[in-house]
Amino acid sequence: MTPVTAFAATAPATALPLFHLYGDPPEDQAFDFVHVETISSRSTRHAWTIRAHRHRNLFQILLIASGGGDMSHEATTRAFAAPCAILVPATVAHGFRFRPGETEGFVVTFTEDVAQGLGERSGESLARLRALAADPVVPIADAAEAARIAALFRALNEEHVWAREGYRLALRAHVALIAIAVARLAAGRERAQAHGTARSAPSLASAAPVVEALRGLVEAHFRTERQLAFYADKLAMTVDRLNDHVKRATGVTAGHLIRQRVVTEAKRQLVFTTQPIHEIGFDLVFADPSHFTRFFRKQTGMTPQAFREQGGG
Repeated sequence: MTPVTAFAATAPATALPLFHLYGDPPEDQAFDFVHVETISSRSTRHAWTIRAHRHRNLFQILLIASGGGDMSHEATTRAFAAPCAILVPATVAHGFRFRPGETEGFVVTFTEDVAQGLGERSGESLARLRALAADPVVPIADAAEAARIAALFRALNEEHVWAREGYRLALRAHVALIAIAVARLAAGRERAQAHGTARSAPSLASAAPVVEALRGLVEAHFRTERQLAFYADKLAMTVDRLNDHVKRATGVTAGHLIRQRVVTEAKRQLVFTTQPIHEIGFDLVFADPSHFTRFFRKQTGMTPQAFREQGGG
């Protein structure tokens, strides 16, 4: 993974852009939303470069059927090449630089309520997709599988374009099939990476709804609330029980999730904005710049200034 400066805004920025679809103002009330378009339909209007941005409540799955490029994923850059799928959860900072004229495929965008309805238990499927998306680029090595997934995207696009009777139900069904197919590939990759290690990846089954609820609370309060007791109280459980749920689902403590959300926001502002470092610290409610620097260095191994100078990583 390499620094992400190539995806930063060309003009000085004070905040990472928040969009509905890229270039469109955010829609906080979006619900039961499914949208699909070809990669070229939007990227050609932006010189094949989608600048770093985020979505408040939209999940995206991309199919790269031809070509490739680079993806900015939080403060790192990842290369990708066809055929592959790319998973982008809500709130994650991301951008793309596609190979001009040769990259094609689809982007399906859907609200998190649609994702929550993909599984047998509410919240479990969204948690699983989010966990798999920690490594967002999912190669599709088998040609037959690549063709099958491409056919699902084409069918989804056809339903979206023609809007025939029952199309909303058909859209949800095709999104479910696409999400399941990509999740299986990502899970297979996860199992292959874990093969031969001492223990497999943590299970998300029973703890997933609690973890998703915690993530939602952390997203809303991480700037001002860092104490685990606050979140445990909101979830009507003890601190020990909350930690047990999170540890079983993710392999880390609840406190670690809170700290990492603060670090993620700090990294975003350091890489994607020109905001002075002391102002970033104040924005994240640190008492003084030295406190912010100590916290950041403890979590990342480098100072905020060094992280900014190297363009992330």
